[in-house]
Amino acid sequence: MTSPISAISGFTAVPKLDAVSGIGGAGALTGGEKVTAAQGEHESFASMLSRGLESVSASQAKADDLAVGVAQGTIQDPAQYTMAANEAQLGLQLTLAVRNKAVEAFQEIMRMQA
Repeated sequence: MTSPISAISGFTAVPKLDAVSGIGGAGALTGGEKVTAAQGEHESFASMLSRGLESVSASQAKADDLAVGVAQGTIQDPAQYTMAANEAQLGLQLTLAVRNKAVEAFQEIMRMQA
C-alpha cells in the first residue's frame, strides 16, 4: 500500500503514524485495511486534512467526556482519561505543527521573486 503523499511526484512514501491513534481514529487507514474508492489514491489534500481535523476534534471530545466522568466518579479507571488526554494533546500538537509548516511554506512562497 502506498501513501497518498507518494502519488505526488518527487516524494517518497512516508511512514504511517500508527503510534498516534488519534490521527487515524475517524476512518483513517491502519495496518491491514485496504484502500477504498472513497479513500483512493487520488483523495484530495483538503479531504485528508478535513478528516484529520475531525479526528483530532473527536479525540478532544472523548477526553473531555472522560474528564467529566472521572470528576463525577463514574469512571473506575482514571488511566482511560489519562490516555485519552495524551492522545488529544498529541493530535493537537501534530495539527499545530502542520499548520506552522503550511504558514512557513506560504511565507516562503511570498518571499520568492517572480
